[in-house]
Amino acid sequence: MAEVSLQGEQRVFMTGNEVVAWAAVAAKVDIMYGYPITPQNEIMHYWTRLAPKYGKKFLQVEDEISAGFTTLGGVISGRKAFTATAGPGNVLMQESATMAEMMRLPIVYIIQQRGGPSTATVIYSQQEVTLTTFGGNGEGHRIVYSTATHQELFDYTIKAFNSAWTYRFPTFVLGDGYQAKMREPLTIYDPEARGIKLVKPEPILGDTTPGKQFKHIRNTYNTEDELYEVVMANQRDWEAMAPKVVEWDAKDCADADVIILTHGVVFRAAQGAHSQFRNEGKKVGYFRPITLRPFPVEQLREAAKTAKKIFIAESSYGQLMKLVQQALYGMNVELVPMLRPGVGITTEEIYEEVSKLLG
Repeated sequence: MAEVSLQGEQRVFMTGNEVVAWAAVAAKVDIMYGYPITPQNEIMHYWTRLAPKYGKKFLQVEDEISAGFTTLGGVISGRKAFTATAGPGNVLMQESATMAEMMRLPIVYIIQQRGGPSTATVIYSQQEVTLTTFGGNGEGHRIVYSTATHQELFDYTIKAFNSAWTYRFPTFVLGDGYQAKMREPLTIYDPEARGIKLVKPEPILGDTTPGKQFKHIRNTYNTEDELYEVVMANQRDWEAMAPKVVEWDAKDCADADVIILTHGVVFRAAQGAHSQFRNEGKKVGYFRPITLRPFPVEQLREAAKTAKKIFIAESSYGQLMKLVQQALYGMNVELVPMLRPGVGITTEEIYEEVSKLLG
């Protein structure tokens, strides 16, 4: 392929995994810790090719548990560090994510979802929504971006590092196997040349700079009350952060009889169906949560105020729908699900099902 550069802006044609590696370089990440699992393997492969050229580092460890915790070690030492995984690897990394929540460590995880449960398929699904938003034994004090395109994979990978280091909560970029493997065009760029300020990392422990105070962080507590106080302090910080990071996309909801609600790659199909309906003069809108955690609750309730029905299409059996049900609790709007665990959803399928709702 042609020589790729982050100088200025450049149109490229890449797989999603390659995009993530370039985005991490653009975000000035120092090191990736990883363990191979399909469909994210090429993130590691591309990163190891880029690392020597850009003064970056890579460490392959013995399993996903180690990948999560070594990434935490990198972060604690003041390095921008990340890891990537999928499926069973995401399960194994939830222990490190929960520790990151409690110790307020700015770790970044890239998740390329695959079909569950257990090993299942290595291709595609949206079956890691619940796991990624509320996994582990914590309270879900984390940020989760759900991407739909390669351009978003690039943009939100960069943003994930800024959000993690600004708010000190673990941050996830939730992609999928389709995005990981397919190729499409996008623009890559130097974020600082666009005026995007990159948040600089700093040592969380082991800072020997003269005049710096000794830092102490904990992940074990002697009493229930002590744990409660820390969790509630984190909850208050998370709630203060949520309005600053929550993101969504909505169109034509004000007069819509039916709103199509999707996330991630399925949004591409929803967008096509929405355009088709509007061209026919039919009152159909769409709503897409970009952050699944925090979820755009107020924005969805506003969009749904006058709608008769919300059509939810997802490649899992109701994991997105549960978030929607919680957000719309008490509202009188019918939810119509299209639940296709582990299977892709097309524009034609959404168009056909929504047409039935329109009568």
